Amino acid sequence: MEVVLLERVEKLGQMGDVVSVKDGYGRNFLLPKGKALRATKGNLARFEAEKVHLEARNLELKKEAEAVADKMNGQQFIAIRSASDAGALYGSVNSRDISEMATEGGFAISRAQVVLDKPVKELGIHDIRVILHPEVSAQIEVNVARSQDEAELQAQGKSIQELRAEEEAADAFDVAELFEDEGDAEGAIEGAVEEGIIEDTPAEDDEQPRV
Repeated sequence: MEVVLLERVEKLGQMGDVVSVKDGYGRNFLLPKGKALRATKGNLARFEAEKVHLEARNLELKKEAEAVADKMNGQQFIAIRSASDAGALYGSVNSRDISEMATEGGFAISRAQVVLDKPVKELGIHDIRVILHPEVSAQIEVNVARSQDEAELQAQGKSIQELRAEEEAADAFDVAELFEDEGDAEGAIEGAVEEGIIEDTPAEDDEQPRV
C-alpha cells in the first residue's frame, strides 16, 4: 500500500512523503490514526491543498510538545515492586504502569507514547523515552525499588549490589555485637551446657571410632 504521510512518522518518513507500507500497518495504524492518506490522485491533491494548514498546525503542536519536554526531561518516577534479593521482579513494570505514574506526576501521556521494547523486570533506575510529538521526545527515569527508602538510596546512585553488601555488613555487625569476642561466645555456650539449657553434642571430629 502506498500512502502520503500527514506528519513525520519515525523510521518511515517526513510529512508529504509518499511511502510504501504493509497493508495491515496502513489500515490498522496510519490511516485510522490520521497519520497518512492512501496515495491516490485525489488524496495527493487534497494534501497539497491543505499542506500549509497542516504545516502550521504541526509547528504549533511541536512547540507545545517542546515546552512539555523541557519540564519532563530528567523527571524520575518511583515504582514500588516485590523482588528477589538478586533484584529480579516478581512481575514487571510495563508501558501502562509508566504512563500512569507520569500522569499522576502531572504529565498526561498515554501508554502508546512510552517507548518500551520489553517490560522492566529488574530493580534499579531505568531510562525511558516518551514520544510527545512526531519530532519531539523526552527522557525520563523509572526508579524501581522494593521500598521508598530503597528508591531514595538508588536515586543517590547506589546499585542493588551495593545495597545488598550494606545489608550483609549490617547483619554481620549485629551478630558481632552479641558477643564482644569469641571467648564470650564460648563461655556463654559452656555455661548453658552446664545448666542443662542446651545439650552438649560432640563435634564429628571428637567422636571416637566405633569398635
